[in-house]
Amino acid sequence: MFAFTAVLLTACSKKDDLSTPLVGLGGDSWVAGDIDDWITANYTTPYNIEIKYKWDRSELGEVNKDVVPIKEDKVIAVMDAIKKVWIEPYIAVKDAAFFKKYSQKQFYLAGSPSYNSNGTITLGTAESGRKIVLLNLNTFVPNNKASVKEILHTIHHEFGHVLHQNIAFTVDFQRISAGDYIATWFNFSNAEAR
Repeated sequence: MFAFTAVLLTACSKKDDLSTPLVGLGGDSWVAGDIDDWITANYTTPYNIEIKYKWDRSELGEVNKDVVPIKEDKVIAVMDAIKKVWIEPYIAVKDAAFFKKYSQKQFYLAGSPSYNSNGTITLGTAESGRKIVLLNLNTFVPNNKASVKEILHTIHHEFGHVLHQNIAFTVDFQRISAGDYIATWFNFSNAEAR
């Protein structure tokens, strides 16, 4: 009992400086740099899309999962690939007005995937048709076909959710492959999925 009291009393020293701001809990500031200038020129100005890459745990939704920030040297490479495989094709096939109307207005970028209790990982989420959280971006390699394909799949998948939330499908369309949906979709190997 004496040892516990001694530890407790010494742990609460009045010498501790509790005024130091905690990183990631708000109030953080930084000087805009080359990454921010590139984002403004390629996303914010032409499409009114905000790209958040600085660490902000509150953007992830599930705070009980361990996720790491994106490495800053990956930000432009990831967002340039997304522009080429998501924005440019939609504008070419439809038009800029369609894209601006339905595109998400915010992206949050994280470095690692979110690990799930069933053995799967989450690579992205769509929130209320306005925001996409992209995960596992620290493994992105711009000249690697598999890496680009993974991000292409994730961004189109999440944009599909946004379109589904905003554009009603006919009942017939919803029945096209209804029998192929199963609760354990993640138990298939890559060979079976092809």
